[in-house]
Amino acid sequence: MDSQKTDLFMMINGKNFEGHHLISIREKLLSLDENQWQNLQLTQFKNPTTALLISIFAGHYGIDRFYIGDTGLGVGKLLTCGGLFVWTIVDWFLIQGATKEKNFQKFNNTFL
Repeated sequence: MDSQKTDLFMMINGKNFEGHHLISIREKLLSLDENQWQNLQLTQFKNPTTALLISIFAGHYGIDRFYIGDTGLGVGKLLTCGGLFVWTIVDWFLIQGATKEKNFQKFNNTFL
């Protein structure tokens, strides 16, 4: 992929990844061919801010974990009412990082 496409991707999607992952993402983007670029365009990444808002307003139901693809943790939160709200409060601080990690995993899995 050329440098302009890489810069555009990084500008649009950089907020969806941890800062320490951005260098490796950029390197991988620069080595992509056109078919891989098209696959990347179809990949949807979850917004960490949306995950935080879901966590604040409906986290005790596990919806935040379902949103990012952690089905097992979502079921656990649902059945325990967010771990009697303790788990819900902890997730307010952790959900954005978890979302960014899931996005990075999805990015890496797109090109395996």
